[in-house]
Amino acid sequence: MILIPVKNLASAKQRLSAVLTPEERLALAQAMCEDVLQELARWRRRPGVAVVTGDPFARDLAARFDFEVIADATNPGETGAIEMATVECRRRGADRTLVVPADIPLIEVSELQKIADSAPPGGAVLVPDAAGRGTNAVLRAPADLFPLRFGNDSFLPHLAAAKATGKPCIVLELPGIARDVDRPEDLKELAAAKGERRSQRLVRSWSLDRREQICHG
Repeated sequence: MILIPVKNLASAKQRLSAVLTPEERLALAQAMCEDVLQELARWRRRPGVAVVTGDPFARDLAARFDFEVIADATNPGETGAIEMATVECRRRGADRTLVVPADIPLIEVSELQKIADSAPPGGAVLVPDAAGRGTNAVLRAPADLFPLRFGNDSFLPHLAAAKATGKPCIVLELPGIARDVDRPEDLKELAAAKGERRSQRLVRSWSLDRREQICHG
């Protein structure tokens, strides 16, 4: 089962508040979520997908792609949402989970397939973010092999937890999955990257370089 945690999008991307208005941050969060789900929908060999959310936009988006929704009524954050969803997956008998965030809009089907192809029968696959500090994809087999604790510096704790199980742990460097969008410089990289995804078109439409010139002029 693939789990996509989506918190309340209206409060997403607070670290971009210096360069984006609340309305722009919401639009960006929605666009990135759509980009991620769109790419998952293109993966023909994928397992089931569940969006873990209480956000109305994310629920509607999941329905459009015929993905399941695991209701996240209390919105406890990414870690709490995934813990709850993992318990549900185990209750249903799922033998593994792949957790992917909703803010990696340049994710590619080929990268998802590489995770699946690299996964050991029992063990983990970890994909760090571009800085090597965060974790942008985690496959666990069994589904609750070790607990997940997301945050800015989650990769090394996840790596240690995976190794502590005594089972194989594969680390993959996947550039599309590695590129999340949390800082102003990430916006520029997203706009400059090859492609025409919804989030890219949105960021390009804002002319952020010109906005900075006006602010510093």
